[in-house]
Amino acid sequence: MKFNTKTIHGGQHNVDPAYGSVMPPIYQTSTYSQTTPGGHKGFEYSRSANPTRTALENSLASIENGKFGLAFGSGLAAIDAVMKLFKPGDEIISTNDLYGGSYRLFTKIFEGLGIKFHFIGMQDAEKIEEYITDKTKLIWVETPTNPMMNIIDIEAVSKLAKKHKVLLAVDNTFATPYLQQPLDLGADIVMHSATKYLGGHSDVVMGSLVVKDKDLADKLYFVQNASGAVCGPQDSFLVLRGIKTLHIRMQRHCENGEKVARFLKDHPKVDKVYWPGFEDHPNHDIAKKQMSGYGGMISFTTAENTLESAVKVVEKLKVFTLAESLGGVESLAGHPASMTHASIPKEEREKTGVVDSLIRLSVGIEDDEDLIEDLKQALG
Repeated sequence: MKFNTKTIHGGQHNVDPAYGSVMPPIYQTSTYSQTTPGGHKGFEYSRSANPTRTALENSLASIENGKFGLAFGSGLAAIDAVMKLFKPGDEIISTNDLYGGSYRLFTKIFEGLGIKFHFIGMQDAEKIEEYITDKTKLIWVETPTNPMMNIIDIEAVSKLAKKHKVLLAVDNTFATPYLQQPLDLGADIVMHSATKYLGGHSDVVMGSLVVKDKDLADKLYFVQNASGAVCGPQDSFLVLRGIKTLHIRMQRHCENGEKVARFLKDHPKVDKVYWPGFEDHPNHDIAKKQMSGYGGMISFTTAENTLESAVKVVEKLKVFTLAESLGGVESLAGHPASMTHASIPKEEREKTGVVDSLIRLSVGIEDDEDLIEDLKQALG
């Protein structure tokens, strides 16, 4: 089954048996009747499983070419479940340019529980090996990274991970399975903030994990059930509906993203533009190899390179909305230093390029001419 068909039919084997509903219904129930103790139809309590959530999890597994999908109450809840696989004394190697919420979870929660993190640049995959010890249990990768759009060679990192028998997890939120499929490149776990492109309409908060290995899936299912950070049936329905248009939305995100990126690169009041589709973007060749397109996420710095200049631009935008998050049908603009990455100390974030003049765009599916005109007037 091809990807475009998978988004609509993948993992959805039967119509609803009660009335033949084409779309899986919203099972808004906490519990299920049993004919005898332990005698039920596959569902007993909705924290453990819910038919609507199961339909979504099957879809997630299908579009990522995995076997087991898990849906959580948020992307951070999904990451939290992965971290709970480890114990005090274990070490994790992470991308140094990553979402501020992930950094906060790692440093403020799990470092305090005895897990050691190494935050390193991974653009040269070979340099990761010098940080691997007998205590290393996981390599955590974002690619493209948030917000600098750095590209990491998933296949090369997976070979290192397998050589040293450590797990590899990839945050695939920016690329989505439409553009990139980490499990096929050797990753063990794929994570999504399903709030973003998978949901696609800025109306739900959710996270997901997809794996191929049953033992790993069983461990994650145990954490999910025991910790209880699950999503509800209404949210599951919304993301399942969003996935059904993922392929056509991503086509437009990519088309608009390229036009906006090229406009910004030629603008005199813009300094640097970060978008993997440029031939001079670091690791562009790797992006070209492991991605089928370059997406709708773009970051850029103002020519003045000041906080004031960046704030002035985002405050003047009219079609782009100044807001956190990304991946919705509408275009959003953000200021990472004061919004999504404010939890990272200034000195640390500036080492990776997250300076005060950096603006991050999530390019939506509006008319590209309107988006460019909006940026043109905001830049002055």
